[in-house]
Amino acid sequence: MALAKGASESGAAANLVAPQAVAFWRDERKRGILAQVVVIALLAGFFWFLLRNFLIKQELSGAPPLSLYFLQDVAGFQLSFSLIPLTLDSPIGRLILAGALNTLIAAFFAGIIATFLGLIVGIARLSKNWLISHIAATYIEIIRNIPLLLQLVFWYGGVLTALPKPKDSISLFEMFFLNIKGLFLPMPIFQEGVGWFFMSIAVCIVLAIAIARWARKRQMATGQQFPTVIVNTAVIILLPSFVFILLHDPIGWEFPIKGAFNFKGGLTVQPEMTALIIGIGISTAAYVAEIVRAGINSVSHGQSEAAHALGLKSSWTLRLVVLPQALRVIIPPMISQYLNVVKNSTLAGFIGYADLFAVIGTSQNQTGRAVECVIILMVFYLTISLIISTIMNVYNKRAALVER
Repeated sequence: MALAKGASESGAAANLVAPQAVAFWRDERKRGILAQVVVIALLAGFFWFLLRNFLIKQELSGAPPLSLYFLQDVAGFQLSFSLIPLTLDSPIGRLILAGALNTLIAAFFAGIIATFLGLIVGIARLSKNWLISHIAATYIEIIRNIPLLLQLVFWYGGVLTALPKPKDSISLFEMFFLNIKGLFLPMPIFQEGVGWFFMSIAVCIVLAIAIARWARKRQMATGQQFPTVIVNTAVIILLPSFVFILLHDPIGWEFPIKGAFNFKGGLTVQPEMTALIIGIGISTAAYVAEIVRAGINSVSHGQSEAAHALGLKSSWTLRLVVLPQALRVIIPPMISQYLNVVKNSTLAGFIGYADLFAVIGTSQNQTGRAVECVIILMVFYLTISLIISTIMNVYNKRAALVER
């Protein structure tokens, strides 16, 4: 008995020292890794099958192999609007670059309109004023239920083409002119030393950010408020103004001059570009407004009541208490809306705006390089989408609630 008892105790001790190994199909972590490896292998095999099938068909049809050398060929066509100089002898690659810049500038300004208009309408939707709330709700419901392409055609064909002819242009201070040909603005002409002026603006912006962060830390530590808005406004305006005077007007202006049939000089914003920016901006703002409304509603009403009990005004309560907490709910869906702004710009071709999609389509018709053109298009939109998503996710992480 003593021997049996000793053997049992020694066996139990061995089990404690060397636990029995778990089979890999029972280990959740190993099963997860194995599943990922299998999925990656299946996807790689699928894409390899597609690529191999395409290359075989390409060889059998006698088509030229994949190449990007066609980007150096002379395009032979012009764009109605471009931020970089173009001629009929410009290579196709340069026109594609101009189309990409046109897409980015339209998406940038449409995104700004969507953000600010959506924020205003979203807050107005929650207003206790019956008229303001229902005007905001009507705007949201109408815009969200009309296709974007129809809205673009409305802005371009129904609104902007109803503007007066050049000889009857709408003028503001004889410097800004609006007619059926577009919006004519004074164009800045950069002189010597303008780099110092822009550098002073950049330095003041960095200084203003540093002041704002210092003021916030000071308020968190002592409870004392600092007049950040007034001080930063003075910093951003006064120092660049002093540098501007010191450099003796480093920026000149070229004003539009009325000619026999149209305006000459100045900066021209085409009706197609205006319609695209307004159409996408107003359409996306309706979705942003609903996101803002949902974000504000997600904040507990007790937060607002507590702020009011402390004596904060409604505007301060919204700016200091409600919106910072609502941002954690607002930012993730806003990423999708910013991506939609870029992707919806591909509708620009229907109103004659020379965006990247339109330039790629013309290049494809002229060169017959359909696959290469589609690849360029996909790489561009994928790159822009990943950049926007990364930036917004970084901001979302900073704005997220930190738990201990």
